[in-house]
Amino acid sequence: MEIIVRKATLDDAASIYDIIQEAFTKYQEDLDTDTKVAALCETVEDIKRDIECKCVLIAHLGNIPVGTIRYEIKADGTAYLSRFGVRPAYQKYGAGTALMKALEQDAEKNGATAIVLHTALKMKHLIGFYQHMGYYVASTSDDTGYIRALLRKPLQQQAEAVSPS
Repeated sequence: MEIIVRKATLDDAASIYDIIQEAFTKYQEDLDTDTKVAALCETVEDIKRDIECKCVLIAHLGNIPVGTIRYEIKADGTAYLSRFGVRPAYQKYGAGTALMKALEQDAEKNGATAIVLHTALKMKHLIGFYQHMGYYVASTSDDTGYIRALLRKPLQQQAEAVSPS
């Protein structure tokens, strides 16, 4: 079956909530900290607000919603990626890669020069996934109670703008 990625609508909010709860419950367990991951505090209404003011994508495998990702373009031209999750039972089917590629294409089309995101440095499998997608660790911080990495990926239009002719 093929992974289909599309922009989310308000009707997708409950499905996105379920995906986030499943994905981030696993993330919280793997993180093994008392610090509650903010994504698990999110409501369906929070998701609806994000659908209205950010770019929210949803991935389906057949008719099953299996993953989601969000971004917004900041004043400095970077697209900040947030709330990226794939249901644990559907990981390794390509939904994460499809969501990342769709986000990168959409962000670049909308003028972003780079994509940035945070993830727990402890999550070696996630760091590896992002590095495979072309991201690098730009910095780390522990402002959330655990060490997070800020990852960055320049987009093609920026690379072309600085390339010698």
